Amino acid sequence: MARLFGTDGVRGVANADLTAELALALSVAAVGVLAEHRSPGAGRPTVVVGRDTRPSGEFLEAAVVAGLASAGADVLRVGIVPTPVVAHAVAACGADLGVMLSASHNPMPDNGIKLFAAGGQKLPDEVEDEIAARLAVGRPDRPTGAAIGRVRDDAALVDDYAKFLVAAVPAALTGLRIVVDCAQGAASTLAPRVLRLAGADVVALHADGDGIRINDGCGATHLESLQAAVMEHGADAGIAHDGDADRCLAVDANGEIVDGDQILALSALALRERGELAQDTVVVTVMSNLGFHHAMRDAGINVIATPVGDRYVLEVMRERGLSLGGEQSGHVVFLRHATTGDGLLTALQVLGRMTETDRPLAELAKVMTKLPQVLVNVRGVDRSKVATSPDLAAAVAAAQAELGDEGRVLLRPSGTEPLVRVMVEAPTNAQANVVAASLAAAVESVLR
Repeated sequence: MARLFGTDGVRGVANADLTAELALALSVAAVGVLAEHRSPGAGRPTVVVGRDTRPSGEFLEAAVVAGLASAGADVLRVGIVPTPVVAHAVAACGADLGVMLSASHNPMPDNGIKLFAAGGQKLPDEVEDEIAARLAVGRPDRPTGAAIGRVRDDAALVDDYAKFLVAAVPAALTGLRIVVDCAQGAASTLAPRVLRLAGADVVALHADGDGIRINDGCGATHLESLQAAVMEHGADAGIAHDGDADRCLAVDANGEIVDGDQILALSALALRERGELAQDTVVVTVMSNLGFHHAMRDAGINVIATPVGDRYVLEVMRERGLSLGGEQSGHVVFLRHATTGDGLLTALQVLGRMTETDRPLAELAKVMTKLPQVLVNVRGVDRSKVATSPDLAAAVAAAQAELGDEGRVLLRPSGTEPLVRVMVEAPTNAQANVVAASLAAAVESVLR
């Protein structure tokens, strides 16, 4: 049986895979497991609930809140907010759990339920499995009368988050003109507001908060309109978030993309310069560009690679007491400031570095040279057999042998979508494309 929780919560097509009934039952199960992990006599648990702009978030929020309150938890609703607001609010107000309704960068019909433990950290796998097991048991006894949870809205938690972000900027953004693409998502109101509070002249793009168009040709997965807007407005930089704003990618003044690896590289140097890069080490996933590894090696900075997913980056960072980690996709974790990937915080750190050093983003990003990288998504195949197929293993080995030490091959099933990802890095785009096409054909042939 497939695991209920993926790499980033429970996700699926809203009202088909992810129904109101499932959302309610999952919320009740989460409170039940939470009660088992809390000290006796600790009182009623408190849960922070937020969502992105998707229309389905409205009924799913209602179901989640009903489930939590019916199970005896008090609920603080923070409304439409980036995912990091929920994580920050859980830690700031001492809540026992956080629930964020979002499918991040996925298309509008999808939605998801992300859970945060006390302190604002993502739940470990074993606790998620406990919740799934309790969900399978069925309807539990529920409190009545005064023991039922209460529900209220708390906008002050969002204001506190905005103040925290501005306080974390390394240098005021005065003099910078910034275009921010909010992906018609959760950052539509907050991102322009925070950038202006930090001193920037801001042009807001795709910031109507129209959840029907969330991630649709905009945001961190579609940078073309941001590139054009940066050039049109003569901006110093562009910032792109995804639907729940836990990602940040950038565009320099020339319209060139600055991805998560480049953001991590320039941030690693900045933190080390300030004496804040713990153990001179940065944590990335196996998807990070080989050019990033070369740049960090040349700078004398250690790199640890984890499986894909910012939760795994976070686990290593916490276990080893490290301060910086993230993904090529733009999930970046500054553990000194936040407990999870935070797109708005990342944007402010990058832009603050520009004003701190009086250097343009293009120059800062030159700390690393990206190897050509090709990513092919193969759909309609059995992703569960990627690790067990000897034919695929042979195809990967042959491709790696062809590239040698100057390239890299990675084959992995997506944790959030029904597909297999083929990633190839090589000295030239032409070679990377040829090898990737060959491997994609092998995946389709073997796993169809």
